[in-house]
Amino acid sequence: MTLSPAVTARLLAAGLDPGDTERAVRGALDEDLRYGPDVTSAATAAPGARAAAGVVAREPGVLAGLPVALAVLDAAGIPPAAVLGSGPVRADGDRLDRGTEVLRINAPLRELLGAERTLLNFLTHLSGIATATRAWSDALAGTGCTVRDTRKTTPGLRQLEKYAVRCGGGRNHRMGLGDAALIKDNHIVAAGGITAAIEAVRAAAPGLPLEVECDTLPQVREALDAGAGLILLDNMSLADLRAAVAMARRYPGARLEASGGLRLETAGTLAETGVDFVAVGALTHSSPALDLGLDLSGRS
Repeated sequence: MTLSPAVTARLLAAGLDPGDTERAVRGALDEDLRYGPDVTSAATAAPGARAAAGVVAREPGVLAGLPVALAVLDAAGIPPAAVLGSGPVRADGDRLDRGTEVLRINAPLRELLGAERTLLNFLTHLSGIATATRAWSDALAGTGCTVRDTRKTTPGLRQLEKYAVRCGGGRNHRMGLGDAALIKDNHIVAAGGITAAIEAVRAAAPGLPLEVECDTLPQVREALDAGAGLILLDNMSLADLRAAVAMARRYPGARLEASGGLRLETAGTLAETGVDFVAVGALTHSSPALDLGLDLSGRS
């Protein structure tokens, strides 16, 4: 059984692949049912009983994942009308205060209880990423510098986590290995140098976006001379970042991205160096979940 047209439309509108989302959602639901049916809900909820519930923020943050929550309910047998008729109350990307209701559900009680944890797992995880990203976006506001994510994502959840980054005001780096080229240190060794690596990638994939990772200023110079339009400045000091920016100004269109051990408290200082992007892997690999809870408000 595939997701309903209404939920599929919501996913597409959010820029999410319905098939990929469905696989993640059904896999998560199956984890709970692989050892047998939901005995607790079956024992405590009368057959045919319905309930109203709200998903509420228990701390401030930024919301992400509502279309995924709808997919969870849909896959659990709760029709979209149970949610879409009365919400969602808020939208992805919204800032939340403690106590804000983000979603209202009126659904069969057993199915709702069975889907509760999976729904919250997605919402809290994705909202945590959006919240962390928004903090970086706010810190960089007005500087001309933008925060971007990396491929340091949870296996199987990349498109969802990168969606959460967008909800928080960040920009996505490449989604996989084929939509852009990133020449890193091991590729440079494999090719025999930066110039050789750039030439090899351009010959193999002409027109594909290309970025080169550099650890030193001489490498930056070589990459610029070889025509690299985007350079990743890995673990460079502030002084070296400024020097790289000054160097790149002589190459029209060249853009620079700082990476490696970046901290939110120094975001403004990083932006002042003149880099165009900051790459923050922690957005997807280390953001704490945002505390959201589902509370029943009535049953029938």
